[in-house]
Amino acid sequence: MSMEQPSGHPHSRERDPNHKVETEPSARWVRVKFAGATIVDTRNALLLRETRHTPVYYFPPSDVRMDLMHPTDLGTHCPYKGDASYWTLTVGDKVAENVAWSYLAPLPEQPALAGLVAFYWNKMDGWYEEEEEIFVHARDPHKRIDVLESSRHVRIDIGGQTVADTKRPRLLFETGIVTRYYIPPEDVSMDRFQPSEKHSRCPYKGIASYWTARIGDSVEADVVWSYPEPIAECPKIKGLLAFYNERVDVYVDGELQAKPPAR
Repeated sequence: MSMEQPSGHPHSRERDPNHKVETEPSARWVRVKFAGATIVDTRNALLLRETRHTPVYYFPPSDVRMDLMHPTDLGTHCPYKGDASYWTLTVGDKVAENVAWSYLAPLPEQPALAGLVAFYWNKMDGWYEEEEEIFVHARDPHKRIDVLESSRHVRIDIGGQTVADTKRPRLLFETGIVTRYYIPPEDVSMDRFQPSEKHSRCPYKGIASYWTARIGDSVEADVVWSYPEPIAECPKIKGLLAFYNERVDVYVDGELQAKPPAR
């Protein structure tokens, strides 16, 4: 059976001696909603952090609406956690097949996972920590984002044309991510951009809107983004514009920056 494989999903591969799987109790009140019903309501979530994966919440079955779920025949194996069993969720007429999994008898090095239940994030309708909705995946408490005001001279060129030039950028430093330069719209040639229909969500910043660049006959789709209403923890980037370093030429204090690998 072909299964979608989001981050944190159990799957099979050879063991890597440098691969780490770490768990820690979360002090956050977590709720998960589906088809108008609260499927998870817990103050006892376990957060799993794994190499090359985003964090995943695991829940005590006593805090999960197991009465709305039934086991399936699907099973997968993870060399770092063990054999996973699956459940399908049904609420009224809405069904999410094989949406939840559990390691009923995990490998000896992961005893904390025994019997806990995890869900595919994008197959549920809403995830909440306390009273705030969170997006994409659980937040990693060990990840840090700093937004610093700067007087560096930042210039953005696309196709040899300068589209942004500022000496008042805000630099966003995010653990494991290339530095992003957020620029006031007054310092961007907005007449070269058209808003697109694309939106994305970040658990650490909020909901982003995008613009497409039109430089002569050249088009760079969704090359710049902004957070009109970022989450409360990241207010300094509100309304500023950031470009994909991977797709434009970024000059900082006159020096062309190396392009990071395409994401």
